[in-house]
Amino acid sequence: MSATVTLMQVAREAGVSPSTVSRILNGTANVTPDKRERVEAVIHRLNFTPNVQAQALANGRSFSVGVLTQKLSSAFYGETLAGIEQGLEGSAYHPLVVSGHWRAKQEQQALELLMRRRVDALIVLGGVIEDAALQRVAAQVPLVAVGRAVSGLPERCVLIDNHAGIRQVVHHLAGLGHRDIAYIGGDEAQQDAVERRVGFEATLQEAGLSVNPHLMRCGDYTEASGERAAEELLRSGVPFTALVCANDQMAFGARLSLYRRGLRVPEDLSLTGFDDLFSSRYTTPPLTTVHQAVNELGQLAAETVLRLLAGEQPHMSPYVPQLVIRESTGPAPHSPATGGS
Repeated sequence: MSATVTLMQVAREAGVSPSTVSRILNGTANVTPDKRERVEAVIHRLNFTPNVQAQALANGRSFSVGVLTQKLSSAFYGETLAGIEQGLEGSAYHPLVVSGHWRAKQEQQALELLMRRRVDALIVLGGVIEDAALQRVAAQVPLVAVGRAVSGLPERCVLIDNHAGIRQVVHHLAGLGHRDIAYIGGDEAQQDAVERRVGFEATLQEAGLSVNPHLMRCGDYTEASGERAAEELLRSGVPFTALVCANDQMAFGARLSLYRRGLRVPEDLSLTGFDDLFSSRYTTPPLTTVHQAVNELGQLAAETVLRLLAGEQPHMSPYVPQLVIRESTGPAPHSPATGGS
């Protein structure tokens, strides 16, 4: 029956104007509770399904929120997207997701595609596209950026205090007696990778430890890059007792390399990550990592977009992540790990 029921029929049955029904459907109606209940009861009884395309044409809105992510297969972005979906749940809006794969040109094309689809707002997850491109889009539709600062748009950025997160890791390891600490960072075209590496080096110096460039490697936030970087560190022959990874996925890859070398975690080598992905608590051993509430950050981004669409101006404060200590870290062993060739 829903295919033949029209908005006009719903209005006639409820004793209201078609425009009132339309405003109730798109959430902009200012009507009395009894009138709203009467309209909703008729909608339910007639099993009325609104024509979304017609609504969009009539209201000049698509009821979609564009999401520029980086990699759909990434566990980090998967959890963030789930949070965005939850944050939009119950509203009139639905996400439209496109990936940029950490390439500025592809991110620009993704933004252009979303704007051609006439999205009502945009959520940008990370990325390397220049700020000017995001500023131009923000002048046209509400925009929220997650995990990156966009100049000129401080109130639209959901930021993570990466320095505070990595600082907790280093102090935890130093407190366990670790003095030779290796590091696997992310691609420094990304803002958070730079912030975590800078925070790591600064906190080593705070703790009275030296920054050893021979114990620093760079990955790309994937498991494979973590495995390669850990193998390079072990082959270098430079001793270390702890390995800090700039995200959990690289820590997973590093753990595989350590396993293949016959190194025990944490008896021979302590290992840490950053993100606290859901699977981090189920690794062997469970991973000490920095919890940054990935799902909740997605929800916050969605809720911020909805407030912007409602004409509000939300105030954003940097999110301070917290260290979660699990069984992958322990006291420094007497003999530092070395891999040799």
